[in-house]
Amino acid sequence: MAQCVQSVQEFVQDSFVPMVAVLCSEEAERVTRKNNLSFAELLRPFCRLTSEGHIRDPNNQVLVVKNLRICVNNIVTTPNTATAALSPAQKRFLNEVVLSCQPQESAVGSVIATGEYNLNFSATTPWFEAYRENFLQSMPASDHEFLNHYLACLLVVSSTEAVPVEQFIKLSQEQHRIQHSGEYTSPKWFIPNTLKYYVLLHDMGEGDEQRADTVYEDMKQRYGSQGCYLLKINSRTLSTEKDEQIPDPWSQYLHRNSLHSQDTLDDVTVNSGPVENSINSDEVVGQNSTEKADTVSNNLDGHPLQLDSGSSSASKKATRESDNTSGGTGSHGTCLSLNDHDHIRQFIQEFTSRGLLSHIEKNIRQLNDQLVSRKGLSRSLFTATKKWFGGGKVPEKSISEPKSTFGLLYPPEAPELQIRKMADLCFLVQHYELAYNCYHTAKKDFLSDQAMLYAAGALEMAAVAAFLQAGAPRPYPAHYMDTAIQTYRDVCKNMVLAERCALLSAEILKSQGKYSEAAALLIKMTSEDSDLRSALLLEQAAHCFINMKNPMIRKFAFHMILSGHRFSKAGQKRHALRCYCQAMQVYKDRGWSLAEDHINFTIGRQSFTLRQPENAVTAFRQILTNDSRQTATQQAAFLREYLFVHKSVMGGDGVSLPQLPLPCIHSSVTRIYFGHERCLAEGEKQAATHVSLDQEYDQDLAAMWCNLEEQLVASANRGSIPVNFQPTQYCLNSQTDNQRHPLAVVEEPIIVEVTFRNPLKVPLALSNLSLLWKFTADSSPNDRTTPQSTVEPITNEETLATGENQKDDIVTTETILNFHLSPEETKTARLRLLPHRTGQLNIVGVVYSLSESSAGETPPSTDAQQTIDLMVCGKQDLNIQGLRLNQTKEDKMSVKHGPDRRLDPIITPSMPLMEVFFLQFPTALLCGEIRKAYVEFCNVSSVALCGLRVVSTHPDFFTFGSQATTPVTPLTPTSAENCSAYKTLATPPQLDSVASEVLVSAEVFSQFSSVMDIPIEGGTLLPGESTQLPLWLRGPDQEGVHEINFLFYYESTEKRNKISHRVLRHTVFICASRSLSVQASASRSSVPPHHSTKEKGSSGTLVFIDVENINTSESGVREFHIIQVSSSSQHWRLQDCINPAREKDCKLGSRERAKLCFRATRCKPPRATSDTVKKYTFADLNLGNERIISSSTPCGDFFFRCRRTPALSRTSSSTKSQGTASSENKADDITNIVKKCNELDLNIIVIWKAYVVEDNKQLILEGQLHVALQSLGKEATSLAPKEEAQEMVLLKFKSELPVPVPPPSAELSQLIKTNLHYPEIYTHPFGHNSLCLVPVTLSLSNCSMALVDVLIDLQHKSNSPESEVHHSFTWVGQTQYKLQLKPQEVLALTLRACFLQAGVYNLNTPRILAKPTEQMSLSETSQQTASPALIIINKA
Repeated sequence: MAQCVQSVQEFVQDSFVPMVAVLCSEEAERVTRKNNLSFAELLRPFCRLTSEGHIRDPNNQVLVVKNLRICVNNIVTTPNTATAALSPAQKRFLNEVVLSCQPQESAVGSVIATGEYNLNFSATTPWFEAYRENFLQSMPASDHEFLNHYLACLLVVSSTEAVPVEQFIKLSQEQHRIQHSGEYTSPKWFIPNTLKYYVLLHDMGEGDEQRADTVYEDMKQRYGSQGCYLLKINSRTLSTEKDEQIPDPWSQYLHRNSLHSQDTLDDVTVNSGPVENSINSDEVVGQNSTEKADTVSNNLDGHPLQLDSGSSSASKKATRESDNTSGGTGSHGTCLSLNDHDHIRQFIQEFTSRGLLSHIEKNIRQLNDQLVSRKGLSRSLFTATKKWFGGGKVPEKSISEPKSTFGLLYPPEAPELQIRKMADLCFLVQHYELAYNCYHTAKKDFLSDQAMLYAAGALEMAAVAAFLQAGAPRPYPAHYMDTAIQTYRDVCKNMVLAERCALLSAEILKSQGKYSEAAALLIKMTSEDSDLRSALLLEQAAHCFINMKNPMIRKFAFHMILSGHRFSKAGQKRHALRCYCQAMQVYKDRGWSLAEDHINFTIGRQSFTLRQPENAVTAFRQILTNDSRQTATQQAAFLREYLFVHKSVMGGDGVSLPQLPLPCIHSSVTRIYFGHERCLAEGEKQAATHVSLDQEYDQDLAAMWCNLEEQLVASANRGSIPVNFQPTQYCLNSQTDNQRHPLAVVEEPIIVEVTFRNPLKVPLALSNLSLLWKFTADSSPNDRTTPQSTVEPITNEETLATGENQKDDIVTTETILNFHLSPEETKTARLRLLPHRTGQLNIVGVVYSLSESSAGETPPSTDAQQTIDLMVCGKQDLNIQGLRLNQTKEDKMSVKHGPDRRLDPIITPSMPLMEVFFLQFPTALLCGEIRKAYVEFCNVSSVALCGLRVVSTHPDFFTFGSQATTPVTPLTPTSAENCSAYKTLATPPQLDSVASEVLVSAEVFSQFSSVMDIPIEGGTLLPGESTQLPLWLRGPDQEGVHEINFLFYYESTEKRNKISHRVLRHTVFICASRSLSVQASASRSSVPPHHSTKEKGSSGTLVFIDVENINTSESGVREFHIIQVSSSSQHWRLQDCINPAREKDCKLGSRERAKLCFRATRCKPPRATSDTVKKYTFADLNLGNERIISSSTPCGDFFFRCRRTPALSRTSSSTKSQGTASSENKADDITNIVKKCNELDLNIIVIWKAYVVEDNKQLILEGQLHVALQSLGKEATSLAPKEEAQEMVLLKFKSELPVPVPPPSAELSQLIKTNLHYPEIYTHPFGHNSLCLVPVTLSLSNCSMALVDVLIDLQHKSNSPESEVHHSFTWVGQTQYKLQLKPQEVLALTLRACFLQAGVYNLNTPRILAKPTEQMSLSETSQQTASPALIIINKA
């Protein structure tokens, strides 16, 4: 149970106190009414003795009576029969007592922390204590016990009476008539000889004090000094009343139903429903006229002891009416001074100690003497008295007794009742030991007679007396109480007595720490006959569970719910709400969703009934926001309830918008887009894809776009990226970097995509959906006195709430009129803002009107118009939490989140806005196919743009051409049909002719940078202007689908803007199909070099080109024509075609292959000039009827773009290696020597045409393929190599010395190139001269860039039989030479061969050994020789 102010001993003692009745004359009543009090009310605050009392027990032992309290009441007579239940008036009174006692809002509750629960609840329940006190006082008197029977009667007469003694006689006779006439069953009297105490009341302000003293002296002579008293009151004058503040001790003792505060009266109005199940509705509601006066009045006539308030006399009603017209609550005792308070206190002390206690002591002694005098006549001291007191039982029926007595009624003189009467007297004066003995003896007698009501009463009081005995000689007999309660409830059907017994026992058990037994006892007492009693007891049972040694939290919450339900049925709405709120602490967020819904719904209902609409709205919000498991019908009812309550809360308040719980908004996934939505393509135009909200965010793609933008910015800023550079972000989401304020442009829309989720199983209808924003304008540049921080922010919340015109001059807000959400649907809404001023914009949330969708059920009692009225306008904030900080140690140790400013853009001045359209842009190309398209640039803003650039992930895919080499071609798409993309010249094919050469600088094609400047006229695009430019495309070399990204860059002509530039994205997908496969290889020619001073070294190189048609028949290509083969290099060129087939045209059908052979020679060295720019030599060998100028656009552009990355890396690496070798003298590096020896660096361009049949039309496609020959003997192909996965290598944790790698002998064998020059046929007359000497010239060419030592051995004989064609011959003269050749040097040696007879001989027998001069550790390597050199010797 809850904590109480009193101890359990004080509570039990105050529950049973001596009862004293009061009879006043009318004049005495008038004197006391000056203080707005009756005489009984006047005495009530002073009814507790401040000093100890003393009596003697039957054994003449002095017994100390401590802290004794008496109860003084006016006599109220009723002829009605007493019942075992409370009357409706008493129930109303108890209901109002509980209703008037509410917990204070500022009171600090108890906090209990157990396990995972932290509960805050009220530890005390003053409403229960008030109910318990008034219930015990309002219990009807019964004949089976005497505790609430009157022991004495105060006869009060005013001293202003003419003859006071006569008034005393009249009052004494009236008391005797009431007690002994038998007309009244109430009040009941303890003993026949009731103590009459005569009180002379003297008004110090009116009467004669001397006369009062005289009358008092006469009274002492008549009634004795111990039977009368002179009480002087009203000594306070009106003059002192204003100056002196006298305390008011009566207010807390007056009836709890004296409700004067307006709030409590409102509660009475609210709780005008049924108070108890057993009360008719007209009884509860009928708080009018007499009944209301009886229950609300301060007069004692309205006290619950009055069993029927309607039986009061007319004079008493008039008195009550005059009482109601008297002063307010704080005007009690206005005529009483502090001395008067002392007089009253002294009067009570005198009456109790001299009169009442003496009277009780005398009666105890008399009863004991009567019983002891018959002690030996029977087996028991007390049972023996049955024969001497009345002769035994009188079995007769009586309707006044409960049926549980089975018709048994003891007469007043019955010995069993005398024992009980003596026990009650002893109990009232705290003689608990004797009282227990008497109760125990009476209990046995009652049980033997089967007088169950009497037995239950004796058991109850025996248990209480045993508990109150000092020193606790015996344990508390709880089973006595249990038996008594069961008897009262089940046998006697008397719930009032059972309730009293349960209240006493529960308090005693609680004091002993037996909370579980107390809770079980209280729960047993709940029933359907009284909701108020059940509610209070269930609440106390809940407190027992929470106060246990191991608190039972869930049982506490469950019984609080039950208590709240019964409070609600009893009309106690505030207490019901409190119980539900306390229980909610246990069920909240514990997974008990259905229980939470029930509790929140009840809290909402009760709060709304109690005129607490804000709390009601909060409770209904919880029902709708949680993941409800209710049915659709129940959820629809919850939604209608919420809308109705919310609409009543809003009322006329249209300034601020309330927060709405539905639908749920996923704030973290909110996306925001800056800029216009892209224009749709018109006709054949294809608009740039750019960025849109329909695209999914990809982290890798974002990094790629950022890399491209960095290249553009670096190009625009002379190769360096500014420190404050931030990549452009047109669309922000949860994965982007949102720590900085995004930049938006004035007069450009801002689109916010908000994700809504309907958690309910019923549809929702949103209307007038728009964004809520706050805008802070930039301070005027002319007004420098006003700082930015003092600018008043502007918001559209007030205009949306009041329905006024929106502030479209600042920000235009788009509104979605209707937005429907299906059950459990997640849906996005795109809301648009258009700023018109520069400044700081903060997007706060969304505003909309919420209603139940028409698809849902409508309330059965409402029509369509009422359904439409259930629409609530409110808002939801967009609160986005930033990413968790994880940089510093402090961030890692705590949970901190950075800012997320995606919804706080800064509005900047106007910027240019460009649209890009593509015309005749293909979606499928053959590998290497050249196609011409057109691109259109449109400036759709009011600001001119400049600095137009573009960068792509595939720079080799497109080109705008170079201004110096771009052919004169049609500039419009319509005039470009059936025109070649190449620059061509009509030239007949001449296979024996030498290739045409053109020298071109690489800078013309800007191959050193991936960023391309777009050549628009004037470099500026004015507002509203558009321009078209040709664009050449080349299909990727690798088949498949390729994603190609373009990023266009442009700036504003007006500088000093926060946005330095803008970019436009475009993504295309090109499907590349197979075309041709080109494989090329080069080898040294064995043909002797031409004797020319300008050509040195091995100038003759053969280039073999294999071309295969690998196209599939799906693309519809019939055949390919190889129309031209070109070369481009800084050192080499194709000289002529030496194809032995001598075909005029090269056609390739499906899977056909052609082999071409060309001779390549070194380029002429450029003239030494100050211009160090290296130029490339383009050589064209056309195989058709026209010559394509490969050095012009687009052929030259794509050549440089395709070789840009490897050429740059190769050039830089070779330059670096040369510089390093020259500076650090590392010419002996064998790797460089071998590399330079075989380096070729010849690029082949194969240009083809294909004939395609499409839609019954023959189309001609053009294309070019590139092959880079890097070195001799190595084959190169036009197909892109496939990336192979790297093999896994075991980790090595121990360093190992590198193994020296021997140089490859195959490459060292190519340091020296040899040629033999001799006559092919030589005729010699062997008849005249047997020795034939033939001169032979041996040509040695150093192919490397280092000094080479050469050893020539002519005596070497090959072991291979294939090397000798005929009989051997002999070299004559010097047979071994040791030479040293300089880099690229050519040396000729004259040798002589001697033949003995005619025949065919192979002269290629000399052995050539060579090694680099400075490689001392290497041995000579045998050099490769040419093919057999055959000579024919004829005989003359």
